[in-house]
Amino acid sequence: MSEKVLLREWYPLQVDKSVLNESMRQNDGKMFLKGVLQKAETLNQNGRIYPKSILEREVRNYQKLINENRALGECDHPDTAVVELKNASHVVREAHMQGDVVYGTIEILNTPSGQIIQSLIKDGITLGISSRGVGSVQSMGGNTVVQEDFQLICFDMVSEPSTPGAFMLSEGKKVNTSDLNKVFNSTDKIDRIFNDILEW
Repeated sequence: MSEKVLLREWYPLQVDKSVLNESMRQNDGKMFLKGVLQKAETLNQNGRIYPKSILEREVRNYQKLINENRALGECDHPDTAVVELKNASHVVREAHMQGDVVYGTIEILNTPSGQIIQSLIKDGITLGISSRGVGSVQSMGGNTVVQEDFQLICFDMVSEPSTPGAFMLSEGKKVNTSDLNKVFNSTDKIDRIFNDILEW
């Protein structure tokens, strides 16, 4: 069986300054961004493909974190499966699939990392949203396909790589199972099992 590795993917965020300013006026100064969070059945910059059924399942499981107001993400990708509170920059407020695309809404927090993100966005810097998860991959038909054991952890804010593939680690990073226990509590695990039972 393949070992689980840290998988990270990047998508650019398009920000319209006039829409952003209006949104902040309407939301008591809070910055909200909407856009593509992830794509299924599409060869990404790392040469990986996420099957639609896997992404649908993970978006469904991720709703628990959203509903409990703990769908945090970091400023930049760490080399761990744990979301560090000291680096939290935003929280995902909504995520859903439409066709093969995962769309979502994020709120930039007023944390030190969140203030960095806000400043960069206000200055017109192109940022991206990037999924972070753990799972194994397998070569199929000349492509690297993410397998059923994939677990979505979060979406991080990242800078656009200057060279395709330069930001991501193509082979991933080994993940210690104890790290997952820091990310997913027992009710998260029960919820995942319950969602799997409902699918049957």
